[in-house]
Amino acid sequence: MEKSNVILTGMPGAGKSTLGVLLAKALKKDFIDTDLLIQKQEGMLLQDIINERGLDYFLSAEERAVKALNVREHVIATGGSVIYSTAAVEHLKRDGIFIFLNVSYDEIKRRLKNIKSRGIAMGKSQSIKSLYGERIALYKKHSDIIIDCPCGRIEDAVLKIKNKLESF
Repeated sequence: MEKSNVILTGMPGAGKSTLGVLLAKALKKDFIDTDLLIQKQEGMLLQDIINERGLDYFLSAEERAVKALNVREHVIATGGSVIYSTAAVEHLKRDGIFIFLNVSYDEIKRRLKNIKSRGIAMGKSQSIKSLYGERIALYKKHSDIIIDCPCGRIEDAVLKIKNKLESF
């Protein structure tokens, strides 16, 4: 069976949600943002879940939301922390091609203006730099395709992904 879903992973601020909508249109697939699924499942914003219930609870809620997905022919933008759950990653990979949107640390830092309210799964004393260092190896390890996304036109990244998928 050919894998029908396209899974976008990467750091917060990498453009998974924004690019995902355009990619879904270009591939004629439906689009799912797992952050929105978590918010719906929990009835609160991501940052509120982290603040009120803690990071471990948030990661567990993310895993539950992802493992409940049973779709085909979708582009799925994951939360940046999905990579911490082997069970969630394996579930998505059963019918999905994992694409890591690789954005430099400096560009991520430039894009992330709302760290305290964005719902980023990170320890209270953790920096974006240490989070970046921790996650990059995991994204690369689990990805089928790595797309380098320098700051530029999002349409160029969509075209890059389409071309990679055609030869996958």
